[in-house]
Amino acid sequence: MRSSLFNHQERSVEPGSFQLQNERMLKVDLTGSGGFFFAKQGSMVAYQGDVDFAYEGAGGLGKLFKKAFTGEGMSLMKVSGSGDVFLAQDADEIFVLYLEDEAVTVNGKNVLAFDSTLKWDINRTEGASMLSGGLFNTTFTGTGALAVTAYGTPVVLNVDVPTYVDMQSAVLWSTSLQSSIRKTAKLGAVIGRGSGEAYQLALSGKGIVVVQASEGHPVPAAHG
Repeated sequence: MRSSLFNHQERSVEPGSFQLQNERMLKVDLTGSGGFFFAKQGSMVAYQGDVDFAYEGAGGLGKLFKKAFTGEGMSLMKVSGSGDVFLAQDADEIFVLYLEDEAVTVNGKNVLAFDSTLKWDINRTEGASMLSGGLFNTTFTGTGALAVTAYGTPVVLNVDVPTYVDMQSAVLWSTSLQSSIRKTAKLGAVIGRGSGEAYQLALSGKGIVVVQASEGHPVPAAHG
């Protein structure tokens, strides 16, 4: 059998490593990963071997409370066992970050998977309120791999002057940056999705921000 499809043969990976099979699929080898890692619930598309999936909630009572309060955060599954696990999310592009005793702040909706060696916590961006839709993000700290998704090829902006990003378009940013919410009243209907006012993530200091080329996946229309 011949086909260009076979140009996409499974790639081998280093034990315990996260490796992109292609720009929209991640392969994780459980061997050497400490026996488990965390992934967004429902992101598994295939696996080979003896693999177990367990619902993790938001990870601890404090984080569970934060998630309930925010209506945001991450629904995680603990993936354990031995074998290979393939992950994807709505055919979004996937990027793997390797943290080396570092920290990064990520929009919870863009988290796909991460090593169990990383510590994480849910935070609320200063100035955010339920009125503005809130912006609750997840800070990862330590050493390990972190896989994030982007809906639309992203751009990495160096922040050395005040920078403003649509809250739905911000994927991740440096923890060294000061973040707040900026309200734009007059042009909201023009520059954002709101009807009359818009909110942006305002970042200042020195660092980077990753911006995806969309405001996220369209919300399906309700059928009445």
